[in-house]
Amino acid sequence: SFDETVYMLQVRTDERDHFEKGMLILRDWSDGIAFDDTEIDKERGVVISEWRSRLSPDQRMQQQYLPIIYYKSRYAERLPIGDPEIIRNSPYDAAKRFYRDWYRPDLMAIFVVGDVNLDSTEQKIKSQFSSIMPVTAPRAKEEVTFPEHEETFARVITDPEATNTMVQIMYKHKYDPITDILDYREQLVYSLYNRILGKRLAEFSRMADPPYIFGYTGYSQDVGDLSTYSSISITEGKNVKRAYKTLLEENQRVLLHGFTQTELDREKAAILRQAEQNVLEKDKQESSRLVQRLINNFLDGNPFPDATQHFDMYKSMMPTITVEEVSNLASKWITNRNKVVLVTGPAKDLALMPDSVELIRMMTEISNSKPAPYIDIDVTAPLLSGTFPPQAVLNVTHDTTYDIHHWEFANGVRVSAKPTTFKNDEIIMNAYSPGGHSLYDNSMYPAARSVSSVMQTSGVGPYNATGLEKKLSGLRVNVNPFIFERFEGLNGSSSVADLETMMQLTYSHITAYRTDTVAMNAYISNDRARMKNALANPEIWYSDRVTKILSQNHPRRGMPTPESYDQIRMNDIMKIYQDRFKDVSDMHFFFVGNFDPKNLQELTSRYLGALPGGGRKETWKDVGERMPSGVIDSMFNKGEAPKSLVQIVYHGNDHYDPDSSYLLQSLIDLARIKLRESLRENEGGVYGVAIGGGQSKYPIEQYSIRISFNADPPATNTLVAAAKTVIEQLKKDIDPADIVKVTEIQRQGRIRDLQQNQFWMGAFINGWMNNLEYSQLVDLQKLESQIAKLN
Repeated sequence: SFDETVYMLQVRTDERDHFEKGMLILRDWSDGIAFDDTEIDKERGVVISEWRSRLSPDQRMQQQYLPIIYYKSRYAERLPIGDPEIIRNSPYDAAKRFYRDWYRPDLMAIFVVGDVNLDSTEQKIKSQFSSIMPVTAPRAKEEVTFPEHEETFARVITDPEATNTMVQIMYKHKYDPITDILDYREQLVYSLYNRILGKRLAEFSRMADPPYIFGYTGYSQDVGDLSTYSSISITEGKNVKRAYKTLLEENQRVLLHGFTQTELDREKAAILRQAEQNVLEKDKQESSRLVQRLINNFLDGNPFPDATQHFDMYKSMMPTITVEEVSNLASKWITNRNKVVLVTGPAKDLALMPDSVELIRMMTEISNSKPAPYIDIDVTAPLLSGTFPPQAVLNVTHDTTYDIHHWEFANGVRVSAKPTTFKNDEIIMNAYSPGGHSLYDNSMYPAARSVSSVMQTSGVGPYNATGLEKKLSGLRVNVNPFIFERFEGLNGSSSVADLETMMQLTYSHITAYRTDTVAMNAYISNDRARMKNALANPEIWYSDRVTKILSQNHPRRGMPTPESYDQIRMNDIMKIYQDRFKDVSDMHFFFVGNFDPKNLQELTSRYLGALPGGGRKETWKDVGERMPSGVIDSMFNKGEAPKSLVQIVYHGNDHYDPDSSYLLQSLIDLARIKLRESLRENEGGVYGVAIGGGQSKYPIEQYSIRISFNADPPATNTLVAAAKTVIEQLKKDIDPADIVKVTEIQRQGRIRDLQQNQFWMGAFINGWMNNLEYSQLVDLQKLESQIAKLN
């Protein structure tokens, strides 16, 4: 990035050779780069490909506004990716000189986090790295400064391919590093301010006619010793002035009246609850999370307290933080100097946007206004009313091999639950039943595709979305209903303590949903705004075009048309939602996490056993999407950026079988290695190449494989030919050494996955959807037998 280079390797610790090879690679990167001229020339093309992949309307506008944000600083002129002409033409010695100047031991730190022996690892680091000789007369790093400016910089920047408009107000400040406990407390006060104002701004996006799609305000470190207090919104051209005015007014409201005690209390509870959960999970933290904190400590001096210390500090600090202290930050951050106002968006909307003079005039005008204080809402009403006596638990079984419990209720609802201790304070839930919006004809499709989005933002029972968010503040729980093409259901998660609340939310989404026209209109307004200019972006246009080709212009595929939003009616939304959830007899609930099966049985008997069930058994409908037959070779010319986007798709009918599906996935994994070797390492033509796909069982049995990359236009045909050559070679011959690479990754991936709640949930859902036994999806011995056949 701008200020540092970080190399990360994920290596095995159960095989000493693998671990030591990882250490050797770091040692080579630190002091052993060969700088072979031929390899440098290949890498030039790779870096240019990375630069090319970022070319976009946002990148072009960024080039214009960075000199404004980072006024008279080197950050405005030197992006980490570099200048393509320098990358193409710089002498070999320039790379060697840069490496010698800046990749040196006095600027270096090494971190190892994982299941390792501390003493032997320390000795390995010493033996590998202590021999790196210090640099005599090291080059001094110049201090990068950010000159102050009294003038408010206001600028409107447009691009013909931009999709949405961004409004940004920025106040620049000097970054104060966190060095002691008082600094740590100050950062906590900052976090409370950011969270409260962020929640206020989110409310505007839920209005029937919102001023913006997204709004945010926060104070944080930017780059170097620069911190910024920024207010940002994403909107559409016609709402630029409304969005800008809203951001200014909400900042002015805080400046004059501050926050309410109830707002502060909720965010204090939420932060403390997260800190408490970190304590509960302190022995289950991912290595990647821990190593990032160590990196931040090395680079910026950020403290590195453990979870218990962190929680104890927060508990002692929170009572001392007053609403006045948090509110007073507004006057500290909203200043009369070092201000930047930016508007970026589609060129065709320029006439709708205020110019720089009007932006400054509006800022001055609103800074003299007196908006009324914010009025918080009452959230003391219970989420659910009434009592929920337990229903009979039927057909209880226990699969001892995989420790999975199954039971049913008289209403037809089935439950499968796997208790785990992979996380101490995590329970995840998914529920599926067949049907989905495939059961509704094309005239209803615009409403059907929108049901999930509308109902997820409608709240439940006595609370709309804003009220529900406040009601649940301080809890670690969420539940969302969904209606996909072939299924409907719910997904959610909770802490151990909030499991019953997750059950109450599940019951509420099925029986106490709300008819919320405001939520529907907000969804239509925001989604229409997102889609309005999307096809002006060549990459989005290309993706949509490929989708239409592959689906033969199926009416349910591709970007929504502007006219389709006019077909969405509240009556249709509610009709579809009620129909999908009025009878959950064929719904299967899955739970994975740290729960007691008996306690879960009791809670599900009260809430899931009470759901409406009339014995309905149904299935989904095949909507008729089919890939085209024959060979299609299409080329399109669109966009300003000098780059090509390439997709190569292979597909055909196939018989779905777990073993053949595994073989095909292994072939794809192998092709990924060979494509990277060919297109990146040998040709030097791409930064990355993606390949994915596999077999599918429904709605028809088929396979598909998709290869995609971006290229320099003159080199496109050469790289396409190289990719096809790799595929043809794989048909003829496969190197056993490559099989070893693929299977070792699979083996280690499965060992890791078996310790992840999400993996087991995915196995539940995959097995249910495709009528497969769990052993085919989770058993390590089954994988080993498949690997043996592959070899």
